[in-house]
Amino acid sequence: MSRRTRLSVTALLLAVPVFLLAACAPGGGTDKVIGGPARAEEPSRVSIPSIGVSSQLIRLGRNADDSVQVPPLEKGMTAGWYTGSAKPGTPGAAVIIGHERIPDGKAVFHDLRKVTRGTEIDVERGDGKVLRFSVTDTETADPSAFPTRKVYGQTDSTALRLVTCAGDDPDPRGHPVENLIVYAELVAR
Repeated sequence: MSRRTRLSVTALLLAVPVFLLAACAPGGGTDKVIGGPARAEEPSRVSIPSIGVSSQLIRLGRNADDSVQVPPLEKGMTAGWYTGSAKPGTPGAAVIIGHERIPDGKAVFHDLRKVTRGTEIDVERGDGKVLRFSVTDTETADPSAFPTRKVYGQTDSTALRLVTCAGDDPDPRGHPVENLIVYAELVAR
């Protein structure tokens, strides 16, 4: 890896945790989210049958401050694929972000904490191909200790990461105090 590439990857990894505060904030979200998929190999839907999740995916990029976009609160039942991550089915980690709750109640990833090792997650691409992933691990982390490299870093496997905020007791500002990350690997194309 060249020095320039290492610096770009390092800059990305250092900037990513900023999105978590926005994702957990009651007023989080952005008006810059664009619909998807733009290409056949991009994801268009995520499904987790065991917890009743079936969501179209919106495309998420970066905000003006270089933080990762999150779905706007008015789309609380819709998850989003971070376009700076891998395309599902290719080597690397595809990252899908969704809210756990919104001011009006439950959101798309409300029951994500119920998934366990072996839970199946299907990701449909724009070309209609469905990729099946199997959960390998889950992790709860304090936002200040978010495992950025583990979630967004390079991997030789074909992986999926689901990210949401969690925690039953919000901080004094009303923000959830934890992040929930679900790790999964491709098992069927």
